[in-house]
Amino acid sequence: MSRTLTRDQVLALAEHVEGAELNVHDIPKITNDYPQMTFADAYDIQWEIRRRKEARGNKTVGLKMGLTSWAKMAQMGVETPIYGFLSDYFSVPDGGVIDCSKLVHPKIEAEISVVTKAPLHGPGCHIGDVIAAIDYVIPTVEVIDSRYENFKFDLISVVADNASSTRYITGGQMANLEDVDLRTLGVVMEKNGEVVEVGAGAAVLGHPLSSVAMLANLLAERGEHIPAGTFIMTGGITAAVSVEPGDNVTVRYQGLGSVSARFV
Repeated sequence: MSRTLTRDQVLALAEHVEGAELNVHDIPKITNDYPQMTFADAYDIQWEIRRRKEARGNKTVGLKMGLTSWAKMAQMGVETPIYGFLSDYFSVPDGGVIDCSKLVHPKIEAEISVVTKAPLHGPGCHIGDVIAAIDYVIPTVEVIDSRYENFKFDLISVVADNASSTRYITGGQMANLEDVDLRTLGVVMEKNGEVVEVGAGAAVLGHPLSSVAMLANLLAERGEHIPAGTFIMTGGITAAVSVEPGDNVTVRYQGLGSVSARFV
């Protein structure tokens, strides 16, 4: 994995990008100043942001995949999704309130999440390995929030911005893997009582568990793996929908209940 940034540049950019999240302001995409940046550089920045949060006492409570639609990957000219991490303060209870004053450009996506009961290692991790390692499935709504001006960015900048991670809501009902068909599982997203998006699990790389296998293989490139007990958001089933103060959101999952939140 080729790199162009020095260690000092990685540290400075991690502080810069995380500062935009913590202080709730937008910034120009960082590749404007570092056009030669690579994905390896961007993940170095993301992992340094993770280290900074953990040093302040925040726990990393999960991982997420992004850009998990084949159509979106083709549109962006990339061949693989991206990943980010989830910090403890990102978690919002079902029916909870999300303060938009702490976010820059909030949007929501419907997702299927899983929790592992065994570790997963790449390279060469495949969907069969994932099936054997899943403890349970849980419906999740992700709130994404790019910190870049006018929601304009390239993929390398997004990776450095922790894949636009900011909040997530879990709810509905947990289920065993054998009790649900994640590929055909349907979701309906409602905003203020009106249906705004519908989709099925197959929107995520053909099968949400393919996303988990890909995550294990991406982590292996850095000598990392997915530990047992990891909460993983597999990627957006629906397009991202903008939200603002006063919005009420409910996402209904076939056979798994619903997840809701209110934005203020």
